[in-house]
Amino acid sequence: MLRVGLTGGVASGKSTVGRLLAERGAAVRDADEIVRRLYLPGRRGAEVAAALFGERVLTAAGGVDHAALATAAFADTESRLRLERAIHPLVRAEIDAWNGELAAQAAPPAVAVIEAALLVETGSYRGYDRLVTVSAPAELRRSRALAGGWPPAAFERVLTAQLDDGTREAVADYVIRNDGDVAELHSAVDELWHALCADASLCAAGRTLPRRNRR
Repeated sequence: MLRVGLTGGVASGKSTVGRLLAERGAAVRDADEIVRRLYLPGRRGAEVAAALFGERVLTAAGGVDHAALATAAFADTESRLRLERAIHPLVRAEIDAWNGELAAQAAPPAVAVIEAALLVETGSYRGYDRLVTVSAPAELRRSRALAGGWPPAAFERVLTAQLDDGTREAVADYVIRNDGDVAELHSAVDELWHALCADASLCAAGRTLPRRNRR
């Protein structure tokens, strides 16, 4: 089973690429969805958030108030990094469990994809067989985000906290440039899917994957 990390900056279109890969046969898991589950009442993520920032970041039911947590965590760089250092190990444990469940199936998927924004920032991309990054110009990403309802200040805050596209591309095995129309994106994902399937075949045969761009 080929383990693939799928990343990209805010509003780059990585979720769309993940959905298209799932339509083509990949098993896909969204790290944001894992975090949302960890922040539910009684889950470890909610406990960690409260320990770091106090009860003010919780709802009356005991889950995480996402707006309140964002305000507290993005108040300064150190607060954001404290939250990331505490939450990311929990997310990785969930991902490891998911991979284990897939591998234990009678017919495991050939390709398993984790979609996550901070794979390069945290260095966790090194734990994947292949890294795919989705890139688009910052102005295009900004217009997409605002059209989708992002408050401008929130978008700028997240954009500033993330690496630029060039840094992600420098360590990626495959780059999807999502600055064209829907047909172009589908064509690019088709090419990516064929390449990942070829990589998966090499893995299944016990052969070493050829090096690509990754540093």
